[in-house]
Amino acid sequence: MANHPQHTLFRFLKSAIQAHRRFLSGAVTRAEAPIYVIGNPSADLDSVISAVIYSYFANNTGRHHVPLINLPTIPSGPELRRLRPEFVKALWLSTHPPAQDEQPWDETPESAGAILHDHFLTVADFSAHLKEIVKDNEGYRINADAVLVDWNALPIGTPDGQKGKGSLDGLETVDFNVIGCIDHHQDDGFLRLGIDLKVIEKSGSCASLVTQTLNKRGLWLQDAAAANNLQMAAEEQIASLAMTPTLIDTANLTAKDKVTQFDLQAVDFLSPKLNKGTADEDKLYAQVLEAKQNSLDLLTVDEILDRDYKQWTETSPREPEKLLNIGFCSMVKSISWVVRKAESPQAFLQAVYKFAAKRELGIVVVMAAFSSNDDRFHRELFVCALDESLAVDALKNFVEQSGSKLGLEEWSPLDGGEEVLSKVIKDTLNSDDTHKWRHIWKPADITKSRKQVAPMMREAITTLE
Repeated sequence: MANHPQHTLFRFLKSAIQAHRRFLSGAVTRAEAPIYVIGNPSADLDSVISAVIYSYFANNTGRHHVPLINLPTIPSGPELRRLRPEFVKALWLSTHPPAQDEQPWDETPESAGAILHDHFLTVADFSAHLKEIVKDNEGYRINADAVLVDWNALPIGTPDGQKGKGSLDGLETVDFNVIGCIDHHQDDGFLRLGIDLKVIEKSGSCASLVTQTLNKRGLWLQDAAAANNLQMAAEEQIASLAMTPTLIDTANLTAKDKVTQFDLQAVDFLSPKLNKGTADEDKLYAQVLEAKQNSLDLLTVDEILDRDYKQWTETSPREPEKLLNIGFCSMVKSISWVVRKAESPQAFLQAVYKFAAKRELGIVVVMAAFSSNDDRFHRELFVCALDESLAVDALKNFVEQSGSKLGLEEWSPLDGGEEVLSKVIKDTLNSDDTHKWRHIWKPADITKSRKQVAPMMREAITTLE
């Protein structure tokens, strides 16, 4: 077995880093090479924890599984802690009190930074490790197997368009062969037929599907009566971590439009495994939610736009030779809040333009999801065309096809913003000029997140005659 049954979370993560290093050094055969478990490029709580949980138990299938955090520019360490404080909070809650022979740690940049550096691997780390090994060999490429969680398509395909094979942004010289996938988004048709593990189902959280899949395949430790103290402590850690994304993504199982049977089954399965003396569902939810809601405080506007970001490329029947890149930025604060952070609506708009230009976007979408002072949940939607013809028409097609479905209404501040600033925001972020056409709305249907809006936007392009 690749994973010792008494491995705590941190011991497993250390062994995963070691397996990764041995693979890059050439010390293992192809059959012994690790399988990388890769979350989506937003590297949000659900994505990262899904990769960790699946890797932990899949290690018992005979090959090392290494969770890979999909951040091409952020190494593990203090920067990861600054950008993902809600993950650090979930990790801290799941590892305290510490297991036998493990030391306590805190959420400061120094302590948490060291924990993240020693136990986690990001795409930026992987790239740096490769550079240490290959030095000046520009043509050097490696092959690796991968399982995708919380998404189902690699961003860079092979030159010949092979199904299930491709590369990551930031790791273009690593050719990944996708041998499994667990996801709750629309199937992009990237995976090859016949793979052993393909679970694509609607659920509030991907972690719920991961838990259900591990349980169904008999990979989650079941014999609690035979477990010793260290095994029980390890399972308590994993159960706490696994439950957190489900609670966060379903508002503690109260978001009826998001909760599915998989989420309910996951909580039912995990709840008895928690250490009730130190953790329960309400405590996990409240503390991690607070960390998530405050997660943007230390970030720049550019980092806020990039923090929970996904990108797609589509073509239209009208101009099939032209690729149109669409970027979706999601955030947990209101547009007004981010505008105040940018210091003016115009400064925010310029930050959006700069962000889009850096990624060669034709369309940029900013989706805000937040609660106002009266604890009511709201959404806001801002769209901007950077292309003067195709992108503008695609956005108009989106409004025509999906505006009524989303209940797009004229924007007004939902967080108690100042009247003068609100008027300037509305004037600045709405323009029918074909040069950078843009609009901001408040959707009446608050049940639809990026998971639903992104396919609508993509369809508006692919159906544009």
